[in-house]
Amino acid sequence: MAQKVQFTETVLRDANQSLMATRLPYADYEEILPTMDKAGYYSIECWGGATFDSCLRYLNEDPWERLRNLRKNLPNTKLQMLLRGQNLLGYKHYHDDVVQKFVELSIKNGMDILRIFDALNDFRNIRTALEVTKKAGAIASGCISYTQSPVHTVKKYVQMCKELQKMGFDTICLKDMAGTMSPNEAESLIKGIKDAVGNMPLILHTHCTTGMAYMTILKAVESGVDVIDTATSCFSGGTSQPATETLFYALQQYGIKTGLDEKIINQVNDFFKPVKQKYIDSGRINPKSMGTDAMALVYKVPGGMLSNMIANLTDMNAMDKFDAALEEIPNVRKDLGYPPLVTPLSQMVGNQAVTNVLVGERYKNISKEVKNYFKGEYGNPPAPVNAELQARILKEASMAKPLDCRVEDSRRTGEDFAKAKSALGALARSEEDVMSYICYPDQTVKFLEGRKAQEENVAAYTIEEA
Repeated sequence: MAQKVQFTETVLRDANQSLMATRLPYADYEEILPTMDKAGYYSIECWGGATFDSCLRYLNEDPWERLRNLRKNLPNTKLQMLLRGQNLLGYKHYHDDVVQKFVELSIKNGMDILRIFDALNDFRNIRTALEVTKKAGAIASGCISYTQSPVHTVKKYVQMCKELQKMGFDTICLKDMAGTMSPNEAESLIKGIKDAVGNMPLILHTHCTTGMAYMTILKAVESGVDVIDTATSCFSGGTSQPATETLFYALQQYGIKTGLDEKIINQVNDFFKPVKQKYIDSGRINPKSMGTDAMALVYKVPGGMLSNMIANLTDMNAMDKFDAALEEIPNVRKDLGYPPLVTPLSQMVGNQAVTNVLVGERYKNISKEVKNYFKGEYGNPPAPVNAELQARILKEASMAKPLDCRVEDSRRTGEDFAKAKSALGALARSEEDVMSYICYPDQTVKFLEGRKAQEENVAAYTIEEA
């Protein structure tokens, strides 16, 4: 029987997140969705990650309305999102009832696959999202944040996969967010995982940041991976994923079945070429995001983190500090116990590194999120943290020791939905509006006030016309 490898297309989420900090509006790609629906993808990753925040903060879009429109225009393709476990799509841990409601609403509005991960691979923080996903009838994909460090080994990753299988996930994804997985590591990992979990589908997600991705994916396919994440070619490369068409062509020559329609995937790429050019011309896509940087093998910096650092330093007129900030990242990461650099930890480590460099003194200013990390509020770090720094932070917080439990279990249970609804008043028309507010209060209020003002202007104009 011929080997089959399926494709998840990432252009609607991670590709544009990695290359242009998730600033791709829905209107720019709505027209191509019915064509994409015929391509034969395993899934289209189109929501979650930073899309929710960007819709409200930058694009003046309702993320829930975007999801409903995606569902309407992609009726035959599985829609996939990235969910940060107990963090949902934000930068803190939410109460269980918030996680439950968010997952329920995501599935109700059209989501088929939830790729669920915890930045520290602390699986206590993904159990609630898993249970709700399964109960609602969607596909739960357990995701491991892949990184290299003195404490991350093949044996450790295989054990993690066995634990995800035991928890009840439907598939397992290796998320190589920095593109640092080598072909040799892919072979060892995937063969080891396949031996441990049997026929459970295994997915590989990687980035081209270091130039390693194509070699790694081909070795992963040879080793038995079932699904690969790719981006339509004009949105591929650099800090994004490897190209859909290129890998389709390569696998086809090996006689590997993909289920893709070659004509359709080429039409998809033809559509996105002028879209990309528009954002190159506007400066939204920085040339640094499109390049290959083998030094990422040292810094372990994922694509989205790199593009955000570039955007932030550019906004502060401090791009001259870029190289120094990159060099500081491994130092901060070591101080934090070698966490995988994935959202929200990638932003936390990156922002702290930038702060250390701009201030000129390490840890003179420490972000609230990094302080909470040292307090144990994000889960257990993979390795011991900087003891002196932790002692200083705990002393400031009047804590004798960090938390060593799921942070949800250390607090009161329940989130006051009634309070959130009351705060919004007439601005809230749905549970989705309230959920947006709980996740991003300031951005949601601004968006909902803008929506109300726009509708009032339209109503006034209609009356005048009449």
